[in-house]
Amino acid sequence: MAVPFRKTSKAAKNKRRSHLNLKSIAIVSCTNCGAMIKPHRVCKECGYYKEKEVIKVED
Repeated sequence: MAVPFRKTSKAAKNKRRSHLNLKSIAIVSCTNCGAMIKPHRVCKECGYYKEKEVIKVED
């Protein structure tokens, strides 16, 4: 069985794992009511998507 010739340094280990970091969630404001929503989704607060009413939201 193969054995590593040298110990993997902390820098090399961290460079290899650099793409495993957490990504932040993209959040935009609704163009109709200003609520914070995920992009390309219907607003849960007002029911609008791209300045058109898609669903009826009861108060």
